[in-house]
Amino acid sequence: MADERKSGSDGEAPLSERLDAVRFGVPTRGNRRLERFVERAAADPQVKAWWHLQQVGSERLGMSDHSWVHIQIVANIALRMLRLACRAGIQPAMVADHGMGERDAEVVVAGGSMLHDTGMSIHRTDHEAYSLFLAEPKLRLLLAGIYEEPELTVVVSEALHCIIGHRRRGRPYTLEAGVVRVADALDMAQGRSRIPFEKGRVSMHALSAAAIDDVTISDGEEKPIKIEILMNNSSGLYQVDGLLKAKLRGSGLEPYVEVVAHIDTETEQRLVPIYRLEI
Repeated sequence: MADERKSGSDGEAPLSERLDAVRFGVPTRGNRRLERFVERAAADPQVKAWWHLQQVGSERLGMSDHSWVHIQIVANIALRMLRLACRAGIQPAMVADHGMGERDAEVVVAGGSMLHDTGMSIHRTDHEAYSLFLAEPKLRLLLAGIYEEPELTVVVSEALHCIIGHRRRGRPYTLEAGVVRVADALDMAQGRSRIPFEKGRVSMHALSAAAIDDVTISDGEEKPIKIEILMNNSSGLYQVDGLLKAKLRGSGLEPYVEVVAHIDTETEQRLVPIYRLEI
């Protein structure tokens, strides 16, 4: 996907123009419920405003991208991982615990992915918890007519579990929550660090993200899911060993995921000429 990340302050464009530029979609693969849900969310002005606000908040803090582009990347990766796991015979909670279907699990994962950072519209600290009370009524509204009770409450509750489970010390109890948690960490390629670099904020987070050229998710050789990370600089190991490992641990996906990082040492790029420690 082309890098569409933009600073929320670019050109001081009116809010309406910024929200009109939002494009969100995932491969639904014939899942009509998922298709209707995603179409409603992508057109919802409140959801778009939340995506805008969480990006503004991240820019205020000099953080990496948390815009709608981040949301789309997380949703696509999470759905990819869920489908690979299901293909390998791993049952999501929607099947194992509720007697529903794998396609219902896709709706849960999409909902958790789309609204997992909504609380950043209020504050970064404890944003996962803030996301819950914002997301609950919105999920019910977006899923109205797609599900009826009691299935509606089950889908909403499991999506909320995905949201709270994505935090660093979250404890996902389900496959659905686990893939959302790990997918959040896998949005680590170069584009995500563009804004901090442009504003002169060279942190280890931004530097290591700039070292990641590509992330691919495919069928594994030893485990159902293989994550391959291509780096142009060894500083990208911080993304893998520091951030991704922390999200993988306790995700419930440890038995199902293999991670391979490739570093092209012959063409290793110098990302910054000199780094000064600011104290």
